[in-house]
Amino acid sequence: MRFQMVHNNLNVACLAKSLPFYKEALGLEEVRRIEGEGFTIVYLSNPESSHQLELTELKGHPQPYDLGENEFHLAFCTDEFEAALEKHRQMGCVCFENPDMGIYFISDPDGYWLEIVPAR
Repeated sequence: MRFQMVHNNLNVACLAKSLPFYKEALGLEEVRRIEGEGFTIVYLSNPESSHQLELTELKGHPQPYDLGENEFHLAFCTDEFEAALEKHRQMGCVCFENPDMGIYFISDPDGYWLEIVPAR
């Protein structure tokens, strides 16, 4: 039996902040949207991958999400690593750099960490 990964979900406080961040920082575009009573789900993707990021905004959730120790993350690979790092520095979203491993992390508007790795 084989399984294909389809999407990951992150609950976000404000799609109006998250969507522009993911577009500018990672080139992710909205590919579909589901509106329900009390929630909005937006799926993001890009031509480089069939995997999608699902962002869910719960309309009755006024407080920030408790991310615990935030030990989970999504990883993105780029063949323009140095240019991406400079762009993310200019955006002010780099939250951790690990030069020994050759990677860094950015933080989205809700505090989720996103790993950036060079194409190897």
